Amino acid sequence: IMTSTTNYWDNIERVKEFLNTADAVLVGIGAGMSTAAGLTYSGERFHKYFDDFHKKYGITDMYSGGFYSFESIEEYWVWWSRHIYYNRYDISAGEPYIWLMELLQNKNYFVITTNVDHQMQLAGVDKNRLYYMQGDYGLWQCSKPCHQKTYDNEEQVCRMVKEQKDMKIPTELIPHCPRCGELMTMNLRIDGTFVQDEGWYAAQKRYTDFVEKYKDKRIVLLELGVGLNTPMIIKYPFMRMANHNIDALYVPINMEKQTIPFEIQHNTIVFNDDILKVLNDLLP
Repeated sequence: IMTSTTNYWDNIERVKEFLNTADAVLVGIGAGMSTAAGLTYSGERFHKYFDDFHKKYGITDMYSGGFYSFESIEEYWVWWSRHIYYNRYDISAGEPYIWLMELLQNKNYFVITTNVDHQMQLAGVDKNRLYYMQGDYGLWQCSKPCHQKTYDNEEQVCRMVKEQKDMKIPTELIPHCPRCGELMTMNLRIDGTFVQDEGWYAAQKRYTDFVEKYKDKRIVLLELGVGLNTPMIIKYPFMRMANHNIDALYVPINMEKQTIPFEIQHNTIVFNDDILKVLNDLLP
């Protein structure tokens, strides 16, 4: 296990120097990044928006509530319209995302994220340099799904939030697929029904092309708030890239202690620190 307790500022300077001379920067973003931005799913923020659900069902956080079997479809959409609204629309870019974009300014970068809260877009990322592979709160899809297309939901979600009463939305606001009439659902990778539309495949191709182009070049693999829930998406591929490329620098930043394979410890710099602090210290 590598920790960042020694030589913090030496490590900061080493990463800054590498960033300034690298051919590319590949950024991987997980849930810890949005937590650092204050987008917490439990505690005070949860009770502010979902206290009625807590009192009625005993739900204690936004994540687990998303899997709850509610009494009616009208109540289900009260939950999800609030969840989407307060995590996607009634919010601005968090500080870690703003500082990341500042760090990436004038650099050749690409970002892959498992987050679905649109924070990178709000921070001003070049959309041709972003792969949000797990979906987005701002998109709906057919629940069946009868076709591989997603739909922007902002107008409908805002109406649901505005017009809900007694933990129910008006029945006429329940969203249905424009093609088959089945219920719509969130475009989130929860099971095998996740829709991967044309935009998703285009972003995937841009990501794989970027990785292929710089696999042997001087590249920073900057990993922000990625835990072990889905390590096969970002963490393990980044480690493999570091292992296969002696000119890569792997930089995982996470509050949790991280186990780094012996083979890549020579080109890994670990920060077990607050993401906000590290990004701020990395800025020129």
